[in-house]
Amino acid sequence: MVTPVSEQTSWEGLTPEQVAAGVAETQKFLLDRKATHRSHVPVRRDFVQLPPRAESRHSLLAQFVQGRDARGLKAYLFIIAITSSDLDGWSTTLNSSVWARAIGATATAEPTGARAAVNKIFDRLQKRRLINYGRVPGTHDIRVTLLREDGRGGEYTRPGRENRDPYLKISRDLWDSRAIDDLGLPGLAMLLVLSCERPGFELPPERTPDWYGWSADTTERGFKELARKGFIEVKKTFKSAPTSPRGYTHSNRYTLLPPHIHRGRSTPQIDAPVS
Repeated sequence: MVTPVSEQTSWEGLTPEQVAAGVAETQKFLLDRKATHRSHVPVRRDFVQLPPRAESRHSLLAQFVQGRDARGLKAYLFIIAITSSDLDGWSTTLNSSVWARAIGATATAEPTGARAAVNKIFDRLQKRRLINYGRVPGTHDIRVTLLREDGRGGEYTRPGRENRDPYLKISRDLWDSRAIDDLGLPGLAMLLVLSCERPGFELPPERTPDWYGWSADTTERGFKELARKGFIEVKKTFKSAPTSPRGYTHSNRYTLLPPHIHRGRSTPQIDAPVS
């Protein structure tokens, strides 16, 4: 729909710097254009944790956490969010400078440095076999193609009706509200974990090294961040323990608050984590 002239923003007298799109505006435009206004973005559970039959439950998310690669993780999730169609081979092609804004590289670097940061981020994602990328010959465009989320280099398909792969859903509000901007790596990792589970999920922090591949301290910091920023509700449960100094023990149960959601009935049943 064409905006009436009376409602259009007047650009007269403004400088290029004043009218240039920033990170938030660029991300919103790409989400509106590519994501067809879906409220959630699907990501296979294999990205967070491998199934019980696997020799190790650790998956690609553990590599981001261990490597403290928050920028790479946020960039990868955004690439999934804006690559919504197989009409172009599950690929998105943008100018390198647009990619720099879209993944937030311009926030801490000048244009040349931001474009270099894009290549470094994409290099890390490609080495983890989550994407393939390359420059379009004769242009400054970069084409990014999604691969399957388990890091084995398989062709990407959208989880959902076409297959029965378990998947989680990331709320688009994570970008629309800009909550992702100040969400640290521990908080984002635990948000993804909780999105794979049922409401009231109980996770003893000391089990996360075996179940997910990062430290109990990271898990505790992630839960505290999510609670502090209003992502989750935490309920304590108590149990009698005659040999405990206090005579009881307690555990925490975590439930995501809207618009963030746990895996629903439409998602195939998944076994709870096991040691």
